[in-house]
Amino acid sequence: MSAMRGAAAYGRGASAYAKVGVESGVMSASPHQLIVMLFDGALAAIRTARIHLQDGNTSEKGKAISKALDIVNNGLAAALDTEQGGEIAAQLGSLYDYVARLLLSANLHNDTERLNQAEKLLNDIASAWRDIGDHGARG
Repeated sequence: MSAMRGAAAYGRGASAYAKVGVESGVMSASPHQLIVMLFDGALAAIRTARIHLQDGNTSEKGKAISKALDIVNNGLAAALDTEQGGEIAAQLGSLYDYVARLLLSANLHNDTERLNQAEKLLNDIASAWRDIGDHGARG
């Protein structure tokens, strides 16, 4: 019984450590790094959704797609500054809206191809975003 309690305590400790690590990463991240983290989270959620879709686990697929949608709508799209970003921000907003529609359709129709399209679009934008950060860091 004490071994079970020890394992449970270890699990709680590891979980708390991971949470603190994530929170610390967010707290110390630049605005640019936060956007990269949002892209990474959305892409990971889409990959998870694909795995659950292929396994026939529609409930978990739906949760993963909901997470990706939340990141796209309430993270990436919400972070756009249309006043300072102008036309680029407006175009990104339209692209995020399209990605959200792809994700909704993929969820509704269990469509791997639409998941792939959403992932490719987000990956392309994320790559460009990372390149901007790399150039800015180099001076």
